[in-house]
Amino acid sequence: MCSVFVYSIVKYMRVVILAGGLGTRLHPVTLEMPKPLLTVKRRPILNHLLDLFKKHGIDQPTILINKNHLEDYQWWQKRYEKEVPANLELVVEPEPLGTFGGLKIVKERLNEPFILSNGDELKDFDLLALVKAHKENPAKPAATIALVEVENPSDYGVPTLIEDKYGASPVCRITSFLEKPVNPPSNFISSGLYILEPEIFQYADWSKGFLMIEKDIFPKVAAAGKLAGYKVKNGKWFDCGTFSRWEKAIKEW
Repeated sequence: MCSVFVYSIVKYMRVVILAGGLGTRLHPVTLEMPKPLLTVKRRPILNHLLDLFKKHGIDQPTILINKNHLEDYQWWQKRYEKEVPANLELVVEPEPLGTFGGLKIVKERLNEPFILSNGDELKDFDLLALVKAHKENPAKPAATIALVEVENPSDYGVPTLIEDKYGASPVCRITSFLEKPVNPPSNFISSGLYILEPEIFQYADWSKGFLMIEKDIFPKVAAAGKLAGYKVKNGKWFDCGTFSRWEKAIKEW
């Protein structure tokens, strides 16, 4: 699949950014401001994420936000008017719905493969390579997770991977996640960015309302043999979820 064709696919993909969390590990700072609007290098984390999508031609992101943060994001849009895409859409969750539940609000328009990303991490890697790997995967996965290598995998959920038969390929199958394992099977963790097919919605029990993609969706997809991973190379990724990690991001991004 040629790069020009992949770029044309990525450019028109819908992107949904999850920004409805409460950032409790960063209290009391996040009692005053949503975590995606905290700054790194004097710019909000969310701005850096939008840079990634803009670089790949995507300029119509949808952001799911907490209803109590609407004024904060409206202020952010005005403050960074020259940086924020004019076609950006803010969608207010009526109540906390988790990392997947909020998609119910917008799922009718997600009838093609789309990108889902957390809004509170710094990411900079090749989306073209990720989408190409997802599209060309003969297993036809319902979801492909961008995996990043970290020094401290025991602090995260670590996927159990079945490597592609070609060995050197960055593509693998994910069979499960081990939460903060003492002896992690690898140094790769989820980057919080996924390529999802519309069939992903078949794995959701919408009667629950609150749904977490990590706990309520991915285990079912993995059990069906439809969850893939792509090992990102030559990219940057920082988790800003604690004060120490946020400080590291500020110093090293």
